[in-house]
Amino acid sequence: MSPILVRPVREQLEHDRVIRLLQARYKRKFTVGINLGSEQTAPVGTGADALYPDLVLTTLATGRKLLGVVEVETAESVNQLEAMAQWVRLGRLPVDFALYVPASAATVARRLCADLNVGVTELWTFHLLGDQLRFTQIQRSPVAEKLQAARAAAAEARRAAAAQAGETAPRRKRAARKKTPSAKREKASRPKPARPRSASRLVAKKR
Repeated sequence: MSPILVRPVREQLEHDRVIRLLQARYKRKFTVGINLGSEQTAPVGTGADALYPDLVLTTLATGRKLLGVVEVETAESVNQLEAMAQWVRLGRLPVDFALYVPASAATVARRLCADLNVGVTELWTFHLLGDQLRFTQIQRSPVAEKLQAARAAAAEARRAAAAQAGETAPRRKRAARKKTPSAKREKASRPKPARPRSASRLVAKKR
């Protein structure tokens, strides 16, 4: 379900048809929840951070453990805004993420996934052959590979943050050193208070 796009009626019908077909395919191995149209019946997560992918795949026996999510796009929704709003967030989940796009949009979808580092594990295309929809898988990568890439990216981000913090510390020290001489000059320029005369000197002066 797209949070930012209102599809033309024809595309919405096509979109919902693909979801129904995929639901029938996936239910052989998973418990399948769907978010059709504006429905939000199968969330992933809770509260403000909840996501509503088109299909939610959980364990067949209990339906409690999340195993994968599926997002279906049409020609109108294969764009950068949709990718940033949906694909990137779904790709961060530590499960399979299957993305289905029209065959005509395959090149654009690949480029967006690469440019935005989307953690997609399966990329599929669909097209009409007569009155039948055909699906073709054009990309597959294991979940473990996605998780490894995510860990590597997180480690690199930590190293970059540490390096930046290390560069900032000497700058602060140098700035503190620069302030010290001026403070000394300011202290030296202050007039010294007059020393009180001792009692013995005062007595000698009176004599």
